[in-house]
Amino acid sequence: MRYFFTIAYKGTNYHGWQKQPNAMGVQQKVEEVFSKILNKESEIVGSGRTDSGVHATDQIFHFDFEENIAADQLLYKANKMLPKDVALKDVRAVKPEAHARFDAESRAYEYHITRHKNPFAIDQTYHFVHPLDLDKMNEAAKLLLQHQDFESFSKVKTDVFTFNCDIFEAFWKQEVDSLVFHIKANRFLRGMVRAIVGTLLDVGEGKIDIDRFNQIIESKDRKAAGRAVPPHGLYLTKVLYPNNIYL
Repeated sequence: MRYFFTIAYKGTNYHGWQKQPNAMGVQQKVEEVFSKILNKESEIVGSGRTDSGVHATDQIFHFDFEENIAADQLLYKANKMLPKDVALKDVRAVKPEAHARFDAESRAYEYHITRHKNPFAIDQTYHFVHPLDLDKMNEAAKLLLQHQDFESFSKVKTDVFTFNCDIFEAFWKQEVDSLVFHIKANRFLRGMVRAIVGTLLDVGEGKIDIDRFNQIIESKDRKAAGRAVPPHGLYLTKVLYPNNIYL
């Protein structure tokens, strides 16, 4: 049977989601725990990567196993063994051909910025105190929906075949003591959200105007865009799938 698990993690102590030869990824932690519980080597497949230091409230992975233990019991036992900064939230049976990565219809991220120093959010939000024009930042964010090629916001060294993404929403929202950038798309390039946020902050500070932001997108030149903001403000918040993959 194949199952989709929902997992949340604080990415501070991990080198991203993906398991790596010389660094600890969240994927490796889960596989080690599953292997101990089931007494055999276990591999999981995530909906996508997150970079080192990036968090997730709703990452998805699929896992196949024979039901000598119920899926909800596997979830329960794994949570008792996983570190405190990793938590399995949910498990659902899916069709055998369902794929956590390739069947995802959209992914959503949030980037959190605190405007005042907060010692309780050191590793979870980006402290940024410069004055910002939120209206201009939202005006620029709307332009993202009019484009498909986002090479300007991609890490230079990447093995993708296309820089095209369909962005469904992109906006800033003022909360009590923070700004939150929301973005949803069918796919994301490596470093894309952090580079977009950095460039939108340039708009908010008045370093570049709306027309220049549009020109940066059209240039397909990473050097033209702004800096990548720190990873600790970024959260993967939702991965959506068609309903017909669930049993």
